Amino acid sequence: MITVHHLENSRSHRVLWLLEELELPYQIKRYQREKNMMAPESLKKVHPLGKSPLITDDDRVIAESGAILSYLEAKYDDQNRLKLPDETSRLQSQYWLHYAEGSLMPLLVMKLVFGRLGKAPVPWLIRPIGAALGKGVQRAYIDKQLTPHREMIEKQLAAQPWFAGPRFSIADIQMSFPLLALASRGGLDAMPATRQWLHKVQQRAAWQRAIEQGGPINLAG
Repeated sequence: MITVHHLENSRSHRVLWLLEELELPYQIKRYQREKNMMAPESLKKVHPLGKSPLITDDDRVIAESGAILSYLEAKYDDQNRLKLPDETSRLQSQYWLHYAEGSLMPLLVMKLVFGRLGKAPVPWLIRPIGAALGKGVQRAYIDKQLTPHREMIEKQLAAQPWFAGPRFSIADIQMSFPLLALASRGGLDAMPATRQWLHKVQQRAAWQRAIEQGGPINLAG
């Protein structure tokens, strides 16, 4: 039995979503965030870094979203529900699978961190300075860095219905979390094709079942 070590309001929604797409049996072990919004120490009993998502399967512990999605697809998608039929699509899928966490999410995490410099737990005396610093860094660096990313993503989804081409794939599952984060911070205003894609994935029955199983996703900074 696959066990998903699920941290509330986290990237592990993607794992639940794929399992629902493949209609695989699984169980959830739930973890609550600490007051500082970090994962609890108990996750370190499963993996040294104590981060989610994690799955255990056949005495294997598998970490990292992209690795988990690839593992589940390779081992369990024997009906080719998400596997792609041609090399071009597979290469596109691999690119977006790694791009999501390797290129896009670091910028979004930076945007979140600098956006919180004017809020608790920053001491209230220096919150005005923190807020000004955070806004300045976002304007001068982060937002400029995000512009070509938004343009590339929008161009991709304006040209084809899914990230890897005409078929839904694990690339779409992987890209869902950073695009939800981008949407929550006002980054999809000039991206109509991306907004349409996000609406489309949220209407999938498997997405909705994953929300029912794992809880809502709130990425507002």
